[in-house]
Amino acid sequence: MMHFELLAVTAEIQSDIEAIEENLALYEETNFNSRTDAVDFIDFHIIDRLDGLLENTPSSENLSSLKIRAEEVKHTLETININLFKQLRKNIAAGRYKNAYFTEMIGGYFGAQVIDTDDLNKIGYDNLDVFINGLLNDGGDAATTVDLEPEMVFYQKTPARVVFEMATKGNFSQDDVFVDLGSGPGQVAILVNLISGIATRGIEFEPAYCTLAQACASQLNLQNVEFVNTDARQADYSIGTVFFMYTPFKGGILQEVLQLLQKKSTQRTIRIFTYGPCSPQVAQQDWLCCTNGKGDDFYKLYEFVS
Repeated sequence: MMHFELLAVTAEIQSDIEAIEENLALYEETNFNSRTDAVDFIDFHIIDRLDGLLENTPSSENLSSLKIRAEEVKHTLETININLFKQLRKNIAAGRYKNAYFTEMIGGYFGAQVIDTDDLNKIGYDNLDVFINGLLNDGGDAATTVDLEPEMVFYQKTPARVVFEMATKGNFSQDDVFVDLGSGPGQVAILVNLISGIATRGIEFEPAYCTLAQACASQLNLQNVEFVNTDARQADYSIGTVFFMYTPFKGGILQEVLQLLQKKSTQRTIRIFTYGPCSPQVAQQDWLCCTNGKGDDFYKLYEFVS
């Protein structure tokens, strides 16, 4: 890169940093969305760019200073989020955000889009997922300790917007018991409880995930959230009325679990919500009726009723 080109790029980066530093709205706790976008911009459009420039001009003190400055701004913004989540967790544990109050609190950061169904079939994650991850994952990540069988699917978080859709459109009654099959670190079961207030249970094969999930529920003082470390084929489904699967397993294991749920459906009506590649296989069950489509879209939440 020519010297005058480097000067122009450096000036542009410096201007970008200053714009973030001087945007006071980013430092207000409620502006989580904009602050998260700013952190991403610093990561991918400033720091990554500076790293590329420093590879070619490693002795540039100006570039090094700009990188330090960018990292400091990023740290300041991330610290605001960390402190925000700490306070919100305390408020949840104190019982200040129950049911509708929890959704209202989330809406204070994201507006009506939290429960807006117009864009629910989009793919991937968004800032709502960043928020929920920060709110519910104070204990950090857990390293897996057991090997999965070939038909078991590695854990992947359910997009938060899908959980809100399920909890708000599911019309759960207080007599319902929600069971998440393949619950991982517990976000779905915990979120459903916070949004709707119903009892929830997570079934999880990985002990480390189960421990992390239970610790989160305990920290938030959630009395009717439980996590059971067991194989889904040996789980007790006797109290469940609503079940959720984000494709935790496939093939023979999925069929075996569905057979267990079918037996429960002879005793009472049950509902199964699905998301991901498992939906078409669930849709083939002749004892289930899909209430909202054919069950053939991997990126749509489906409800099946026995």
